[in-house]
Amino acid sequence: MRPQYIDRLPPCNHACPAGENVQAWLAEAQAGRFREAWDIIVRDNPMPAVHGRVCYHPCEDSCNRKDVDDPVSIHAVERFLGDEALANGWTVQRRAAPSGKRVLVVGAGPSGLSTAWHLALLGHSVVIHEAGPMAGGMMHFGIPKYRLPREVLDAEIKRIQDIGVEIVLNHKVEDLLVEKSAGRFDAVFLAVGAHLSRRQDIPARDAGKIFDALQFLATVEGSDAPPKIGRRVAIYGGGNTAMDAARTARRLGAEPLIIYRRTREQMPAHAFEADEAIEEGIKIHWLRTIKQIDGTTFTVEVMKLDDRGFPQPTGELETLQADSLILALGQDTDTHFLKKVPGVAIRKDGTVVVGSDMQTGCEGVFAGGDMVPFDRTVTTAIGHGKKAARSIDAWLRGTNHYVHPKHDGATFEMLRLWYHAEARRRGQSTIDIQRRCATFDEVIRGLDIESARYEAQRCLSCGNCFECDGCYSACPEQAVIKLGAGRRYRYDFDLCTGCAICYDQCPCGAIAMVAETGA
Repeated sequence: MRPQYIDRLPPCNHACPAGENVQAWLAEAQAGRFREAWDIIVRDNPMPAVHGRVCYHPCEDSCNRKDVDDPVSIHAVERFLGDEALANGWTVQRRAAPSGKRVLVVGAGPSGLSTAWHLALLGHSVVIHEAGPMAGGMMHFGIPKYRLPREVLDAEIKRIQDIGVEIVLNHKVEDLLVEKSAGRFDAVFLAVGAHLSRRQDIPARDAGKIFDALQFLATVEGSDAPPKIGRRVAIYGGGNTAMDAARTARRLGAEPLIIYRRTREQMPAHAFEADEAIEEGIKIHWLRTIKQIDGTTFTVEVMKLDDRGFPQPTGELETLQADSLILALGQDTDTHFLKKVPGVAIRKDGTVVVGSDMQTGCEGVFAGGDMVPFDRTVTTAIGHGKKAARSIDAWLRGTNHYVHPKHDGATFEMLRLWYHAEARRRGQSTIDIQRRCATFDEVIRGLDIESARYEAQRCLSCGNCFECDGCYSACPEQAVIKLGAGRRYRYDFDLCTGCAICYDQCPCGAIAMVAETGA
């Protein structure tokens, strides 16, 4: 057996729906090279300040550091870098020469903006047609200000416009083929999102005020006069939108109550969203379903889980009092404008069928974000944008986009943490609870420079050599040769005996023992 230097795929990179090279930009950040770190991020994601606030950071769930003490606070470091870029006016230059091709993007949400950014950097002319009065999509109308300050969102959208992307507001696309022909567009990317709220028929003798969650959040966002919801508000649903609606109602002075038909463990909302809602005094009634409404009196039925984990009625009824009801039961996509487009297949749930290249059944028409059958998150939508842009670029140039095969994953068992010292995660602080409940001020504060570097330095560099000299120092035969900063090492196999001491000393699992050729 002989040692061989290899690169493995870090679990954070593998888990990121936006396809970010997380480990690479953390390495720059830990050295204090913040601009270089930001440059790496925006190769994949044009909105790190937004992303660092609203992403549900699956990268941290996969971080190998969790098996040592706590996962690296990746999202907090990304937010820090995004905020540094806004404070210092960092931007990128267009890298490719103009292609002469025009691309129409329908929808200015995260997927549409991401696609436009990457296409513009690839040299194409991009125009976004947005039905609403402002860009941002659900980031603007569905995510409350206390999670995503509008000045942050608007600044990152402006950066996208500054590299040449044109955004036409209040322009709803009614007929895609007419729109494509009139604008002489060579390709189209569809990113209209999912803005139609699902309804549920609830028997009501004298129904009070009923809002759907998206309508409610959009009204709060876009109007100086908030909706009159009364003092007691019931929110029906268990997703992140339900949590946002309840916390928004709390800030309007109401006493919200969430009603959800399953258990906390089964709710689609992320656990920390429920935790933050409960911290703000919001009550949640698990295993309950609304049976009838009579004015401000709500009759709910207690549910129980069957052997398969599905909620079943018990016949046990309770009554609750509420002045209004907010329905947060999910969203669907409005695809009527695609009816005349040949080849576009729409599933029963309203989502559009796309191939591995994000292209629909109609040549030159691509789609992504919430309108295709994937997870509905900002991060996933941004990843779709990058992937679609590369596929569109290849299609426009008459080539195929080559996807490099991924390295094998770096698991915790591969690490040899001989230098290990406990370094607990530094959490982000929050504003005081009274202010949280009474204002739309941002709840979570960002990291300072010291904390951002500290968190970045907690990265274990899983699967990739960071030149710690462990192998070089441990080799008893002096068979490891240093090649200089950034160039790593090589082996002198005339001296190497295959003892595997270097392998046992590699903290990041970047050395493998392989069979000798011809053995």
